[in-house]
Amino acid sequence: MSTEEKSPNAAGSAATAAVQQPGRTATGARKASAKSSRSRAREFALQGLYQHLVGGNDAQAIDLFTRDLSGFHKADSVHYDALLHGCITEGAELDALIVPLLDRKLAEISPVEHSIMWIGAYEFKHARDVPWRVVLNECIELAKEFGGTDGHKYVNAVLNGLAATMRPAEVQADKASGKAR
Repeated sequence: MSTEEKSPNAAGSAATAAVQQPGRTATGARKASAKSSRSRAREFALQGLYQHLVGGNDAQAIDLFTRDLSGFHKADSVHYDALLHGCITEGAELDALIVPLLDRKLAEISPVEHSIMWIGAYEFKHARDVPWRVVLNECIELAKEFGGTDGHKYVNAVLNGLAATMRPAEVQADKASGKAR
């Protein structure tokens, strides 16, 4: 389905106008009502990881703060716990997986995109019940909603490369079936 359609402008010539898809915001991110409890858990984990990377806050303080935020009750708290505490605990290891795929120094990566890449790497490693394409898509959605203008493209490139090394059998099976490029 195309996201563009031709519509006449005031002068009568055809101009391309973006059409907002149902369930999406104007930026292309999913609307809150369309999000699963795991998607919400990733959002709260992202906010917590940002606090850790930028403010140096520890996991317990972040956790106490985050659980009091509006909407947390709609999140999968078990998945949130795994992401927040796991990413903070394994941060150096996750960075070691991510750094070889970067085209710049890790310190030059936005803390939002850095946090999202941690989430993706952690889920590739530990959430084997979540298909790699779902992990990738969820991280792209986070980057569209919370990251910089083209941050989602960078997150996509890095995590797509990481998936090939962390979930090679899944990636190859999807490529063979035509589900992935």
